[in-house]
Amino acid sequence: MAHPTRTLAALLGLITCVMLLTPATAAPVSATSASAGDVTCTPPSSNTATFNPPLTSTPQSTTVSSSTQYGPCVSLAQPAVTSGTRTALLTQPRSCLDLLTASSITYTITWNTGQTSTVSGNTTTSTAGAVIVFTITGTVTSGLFAGSSALQVNVAPSANILLCTAGLGTVPSIYSTVTLTIT
Repeated sequence: MAHPTRTLAALLGLITCVMLLTPATAAPVSATSASAGDVTCTPPSSNTATFNPPLTSTPQSTTVSSSTQYGPCVSLAQPAVTSGTRTALLTQPRSCLDLLTASSITYTITWNTGQTSTVSGNTTTSTAGAVIVFTITGTVTSGLFAGSSALQVNVAPSANILLCTAGLGTVPSIYSTVTLTIT
């Protein structure tokens, strides 16, 4: 049996490799490569979603708590923007199968400057080996960067989710790395 620390290190290495091969996360953006009006936030930007009770393959009333930390962020048009946050708390019928279905979403990012950006878009999900990729494609509908396109890519380990969809486990939480690009 593999040592847990080595297994975790191997999984993190695989996630890092997949993230480096994913176009949205292939190269960190520097102040010299961002264009006016853009903001790009790269890992260690992250999202943590917890489910109480944990998700199963059968829908049940679940409280979902989600917190996203954006940063470091780079923007030539708004150089004071260096980080942001987003939180959500909701209760609704959910199962782990819902994680694999497309849906619409609206969320508000609060930037470190106190300004906000509201994003409306659609989610898609894909799996690639040991990772699951949640992609949100949309538009900033109000606030800072209004009218701009938004692309957020969350990359997380897929093992618990895939086991749950097969009826062989539960999903108590998901930790993902995040890349956000607003252009």
